[in-house]
Amino acid sequence: MVNKELNVFNQIAKALFTDEKENPISEIIPPNELAARLSIELNEEAIPDGVFEKALKEIILKTPKTSSKLFFNQLFGGRQPKAVLGELLSVLLNNSMYTYKVAGPQVGVEKEIIKKSCELIEYGDNYGGTFAAGGSMSNFMAMLMARDRADKSAIAKGVTKPLIAYTSTDSHYSVPKNAAFAGIGRDNVRYIPTDENGQMIPNALKQAVEKDLAAGKQPFFINATAGTTVLGAFDPIPAIADIAETYQLWLHVDGAYCGSVIFSEKYRHLIKEVNRADSFNYNAHKMLGVPLSCSVLLVKNKANLYKSFAKEAAYLYQTDHAFDEFNLGKTSMQCGRRNDALKLWTLWKSIGRKGLGEIVNQQFYLADVARDYLRANREKYNLYSFEDSISICFNYKGVDAKELCTRLYEQNALLVGFGSFKGDTFVRFVTINANNSKKEILHFFKVLEKEAEKLLSEKVIAYAN
Repeated sequence: MVNKELNVFNQIAKALFTDEKENPISEIIPPNELAARLSIELNEEAIPDGVFEKALKEIILKTPKTSSKLFFNQLFGGRQPKAVLGELLSVLLNNSMYTYKVAGPQVGVEKEIIKKSCELIEYGDNYGGTFAAGGSMSNFMAMLMARDRADKSAIAKGVTKPLIAYTSTDSHYSVPKNAAFAGIGRDNVRYIPTDENGQMIPNALKQAVEKDLAAGKQPFFINATAGTTVLGAFDPIPAIADIAETYQLWLHVDGAYCGSVIFSEKYRHLIKEVNRADSFNYNAHKMLGVPLSCSVLLVKNKANLYKSFAKEAAYLYQTDHAFDEFNLGKTSMQCGRRNDALKLWTLWKSIGRKGLGEIVNQQFYLADVARDYLRANREKYNLYSFEDSISICFNYKGVDAKELCTRLYEQNALLVGFGSFKGDTFVRFVTINANNSKKEILHFFKVLEKEAEKLLSEKVIAYAN
């Protein structure tokens, strides 16, 4: 039976690869038409294999193609074949990563990634880490460790005193959500203003901390960002770390988007002194092109992981205590946890740290190509972005960004999103697919300009009538 399903998989995968070339953007099916257009409904009885395979293929080919040369909509995209190989094998193995007894060598794979990642950011001998379900979960785990360090009775009794967290106005939306989950409360999150490049202003952070201290409140956590969601900005870690150390606050650097610059010798300076942070995370499914999801959380002192997440369970941990370090469930949020490490390991093992760095460098090169094009055509465009970011934010003059992005989507032309910063809304073009070249970047603008000019012409006609 397994061989039969593998044959079906190969046939559908081959059809998908062909369709990606011929139709880079999948046909858009309105939500209210899904049931009529595709065989999604579930049945009471079994159906013939041929009918099943046809239904499956149709659904796959109508799904948005995130590895397409025309997909620029999210903070992920592209496909790294060696990583896909690791993902497929992890599915076949179907190990859960909570104990060495059931995961075996895969525990070693995960621990090696944690070790090498911590070496890259110079975390020292007491390092630790885990794979979380995503960047939001990594940020949540960091906040929980900070909470437990600040309020030592929180684990047993719940939060016993108001705690205050700090993050920039342009940070990820998971921060206030996590504050609610952790019992901190969304009202106890302070949003620190950013400068014209979207970076947190350290002096404003210092003033906010001092104001809360003067009011008798307890600051406990600072969230800095390495790659903000809209502009791709990097908060100034050294200055923020000074404040964290002065007031003894937990510093977490959320590098979910662009933390993978740790692999690039050329761009590692963007997270200078990240070793001063108590925790740091990066999503390999973003800059490194590993299949979703693959989020790595690193901590300077592994004792914090054990303190916040370890819990004995005789029915689960059944090896000698000498193996505790290999029972990964004691330092993770989850019990049953899929193997997200193997796909990163297969990529890293095959191309090396330098190869990962080249993937990152390619994305910044493509961003430079885009910025150069926009500057060379400044009569058509308003550019909002800056150097050292792979989020290219711009407007085609005279065209509303939301309207343009929606039009491109509805016409099956491009998948690109829009964002806002300090009152301006613009197209947000993300060069995160390292498989692209200068050719694809220039083609993007050609397609966009065609639709933008159509919109302008339609407006002129409508105005004339």
